[in-house]
Amino acid sequence: MKKITKCVIPAAGMWTRFLPATKALPKEMFPIIDKPVMQLLVEEAISAWCTDIIIVTWRSKRAIEDHFDSNPELESRLDASGKFDYLKKVKWLNSMANIVYVRQPYPKGDWHAILRTKNLIWDEPFLVLFWDDIVDNEKTAAMQLIENFEEKSSCIISTVKVSDEEVSSCGIIESLDSNLDIVKVDKFLEKPKPNQTSSRRWVIGKYVLTPDIFSYLEKSTSWSGDWEIRLADAFELMRKEKEVYGLDIKWTRYDTWSKIWLLKATIAYGLKHSELKDDLIDYIKSLDIK
Repeated sequence: MKKITKCVIPAAGMWTRFLPATKALPKEMFPIIDKPVMQLLVEEAISAWCTDIIIVTWRSKRAIEDHFDSNPELESRLDASGKFDYLKKVKWLNSMANIVYVRQPYPKGDWHAILRTKNLIWDEPFLVLFWDDIVDNEKTAAMQLIENFEEKSSCIISTVKVSDEEVSSCGIIESLDSNLDIVKVDKFLEKPKPNQTSSRRWVIGKYVLTPDIFSYLEKSTSWSGDWEIRLADAFELMRKEKEVYGLDIKWTRYDTWSKIWLLKATIAYGLKHSELKDDLIDYIKSLDIK
């Protein structure tokens, strides 16, 4: 199996739950302190030795492309004013990786977005990072996935343990080896009710996929009978023919798809920021919280 050098980041969702902010600004560009969520994902991919980043967008997401492009006027202004630290940060954005963009013309789901990258991935295994899960850990989730892939050479799905109340919110994997960090997936369930499974291994938006995933995605479009290509369909087809693994990720996870979790992530990163920590703590202490 070839070495992983490519990462796909699907970013074509409309995210109406964040309107009116997302009317003009892509949700992926919401900042955590001074970095957009998208930049945190690109940095995570780079931490796992990926050199080529494929971002799947659509027509309202030009701000993502502009963020990683050069800005000669801004760079000249920063240079002339002696703000060399900021200049270094800005110039690094257009050299941090080879970033290319693929358009998803219709909102047919995240797995249709991955299908759009087929001709760029070709015959290589690749990393997938969905924008709504960000990492706070010395060893990123991407690094953990790729290290385990080098041993297993099979698709690996990242998971976290969740409570009974969270089971029906996303995909769940079942396995006979439930006590291990990495397990062979015996069944993939899409948003089951808590009484339909004893598993609490919740699938999150980070994977290592082998190139044969594309054939299963193509099969799943007709198999599911649904206009949206679903993760559960493709993985259920693949699991019946070859091994697929689930890896319990070690990290502090922030699911930025919700307003409260975006706020929690901002506060958590603020408390770790050397310039902001003390002032933020003082402010929180000053609040009359009841």
